Amino acid sequence: MDHQHHPLKALAALASVVALLAPASQAHSQSVTDAQRATAQQVAERGVPLAELAAGAPDTYVVQRGDTLWSIAALYLNRPWRWPELWGMNLQSVANPHLIYPGQTLYLERTGGHARLRTSRAGAAPGNETVRVSPHTRSESLSSLAVPTLKAHLIEPFLAEPLVVDERELALAPRIIAAQEERFVLGSGDRVYARGPQSSPLELETGSPRKWRIFRNATPLKDPVTGQVLGYEAHFVGQATLVRGESVEQAVNAKGEAFSEIVPATVQLSRTVEEVRIGDRLLPAPERTFSNYAPHAPREDVEAAVVSLYGGTAMRYAGQNAVIAINRGSDDGLQAGHVLRLITRGRTLVDKTDEDRASVRLPHETNGLAMVFRTFERVSYALVLQAQQPVVVGDRLTNPD
Repeated sequence: MDHQHHPLKALAALASVVALLAPASQAHSQSVTDAQRATAQQVAERGVPLAELAAGAPDTYVVQRGDTLWSIAALYLNRPWRWPELWGMNLQSVANPHLIYPGQTLYLERTGGHARLRTSRAGAAPGNETVRVSPHTRSESLSSLAVPTLKAHLIEPFLAEPLVVDERELALAPRIIAAQEERFVLGSGDRVYARGPQSSPLELETGSPRKWRIFRNATPLKDPVTGQVLGYEAHFVGQATLVRGESVEQAVNAKGEAFSEIVPATVQLSRTVEEVRIGDRLLPAPERTFSNYAPHAPREDVEAAVVSLYGGTAMRYAGQNAVIAINRGSDDGLQAGHVLRLITRGRTLVDKTDEDRASVRLPHETNGLAMVFRTFERVSYALVLQAQQPVVVGDRLTNPD
């Protein structure tokens, strides 16, 4: 929700009653009257001022495959992060937006100087909208067919893999120790052999994970402002399936003496994004869950900085559709869907026109927008939505205008 300098007093009132619409667990301790709550609800449901509509915002729009909530929001709004207001959502609905689907028609309603988006024409009975969905040969949940917030292929790996891990957790994770035919470079379809720590061997038992993710290294994520380590980013390499668990077998040597042999687990590489190597680590794959959220501005002031550019230490610049890590997380109130303004720090230089050769710093400049899509306690990942200049480590992020 945009909290800065709202053009209409009525909508400015919304910022002052934010807590009235929040769940009880998030509300302030003071009592809330029925009249206050009704006023807050009315303001939240009003929509956005007509001046906030993008030029050429269509009266009707049929949702297409490949659309995202962000692209549709940009079609309708000058400031797409006001998407929840356009739908007339109250704040309880922000985290679980009104889902829309390919084939569905959206209707823009203009009344009383405000605009709202609906899935049925004004006056139609709610719930009567028609969704045209192409036939599928496999069963899918309806939520999985909904238009995603962002392009799935850009953020998919970051939604499924636990990229920010504890360094000790990765050090104690099962490790790949060998491959067939003494190979050292491995890829999809290959079989490898792995061992877990002595206290927790890889076992193929009921309740034990069969699907695993493969990671390498644990690069410290350092706050560019304080230098403090915020977490460790494990580099994702691929996916694997446990085929056979570790075991200990009895054998007899040439002298007839019995001894125990450790037989490592067998793991099938199912998908790799780069070469798998001996020593890479395995972490259980989390269950796949559908995640959707509405683009919106943070309610509280945010001051953040870019910690790293995903893609390796050689990455010096990021642009549109790149993923960045920032030095604020769930502990700081960041949520998936928060839209932040990117600011390029002005560089420091010597004024060669000054006889004293004074050192000056150029002004900080607004560069574009980024959207948070996954949070950890002290770190979040965001997708660069717009960038006029390259994004670098140390660039600032604040609330959008």
